[in-house]
Amino acid sequence: RGDGRPIVLVHGLTATRRYVLHGSGVLERAGYRVISYDARGHGESDPAPEPSAYDYVNLVGDLAAVLDALRIERAILLGASMGAATVVAFALDHPQRVSALVTVTPPVGGNGLGGDEQFQWWEVLADGLEREGPTGFLRVYGDPPVEPRFKRLILSAIRERLERHRQPEALAAAIRAVAHSAPFEIRDLERLEVPTLVVASHDEVDPEHPFRVAETYAERIPRAELISEKPGRPPLAWRGAHLSRVVGRFLERHGLGPRPG
Repeated sequence: RGDGRPIVLVHGLTATRRYVLHGSGVLERAGYRVISYDARGHGESDPAPEPSAYDYVNLVGDLAAVLDALRIERAILLGASMGAATVVAFALDHPQRVSALVTVTPPVGGNGLGGDEQFQWWEVLADGLEREGPTGFLRVYGDPPVEPRFKRLILSAIRERLERHRQPEALAAAIRAVAHSAPFEIRDLERLEVPTLVVASHDEVDPEHPFRVAETYAERIPRAELISEKPGRPPLAWRGAHLSRVVGRFLERHGLGPRPG
């Protein structure tokens, strides 16, 4: 959509392409060419050929294939959660193809930013999804440890998101593989040279994406800026139009407006 400077949106684990900016058309209306796709095993995409093929190596390869298919040499990459780790890993492997990065609520992962408890929890969630679909996933997920006013919103959003997947068994395999896959080493973040916006959430609202992980990204990436909502406010990651405007201002500051040249 759009015909200006390309921005590729990469969604998170258990999400689909519509959940990066939540349907916001702000960037398209500004003139950017916005591209999104469902990751392997998610949404309308086909499952991977084997359960292990949902790891970050393959996710990075899929992103490269999308750019190649669209004949895009260089793009702005905007990723959420799993997508944030994917776009960073892609930028480390293909620095010449990235003009800027936006990492929204970067994930706990197998690269020094997470522990065994997190991995075990994802395994149990995958088991619940396989047994009973979204109901089984939510049964395991339980009562989220967030401010009470956000609980119903989170649970309904999870159910809505899970019901958009064509093949729940493929999604369960993706959950297991991604949870145990390390996209990069933390020290590698220091090699990134492009302008990077790191969007954090506060732990009392989004404990699955700890603020300290976003802080680590911002501290290690040389040209990074860290931004988050004010405490007690809904996360920027949930507010597609507002997040889009924040991203647009960031890109303009770095000379990356919708019209190259």
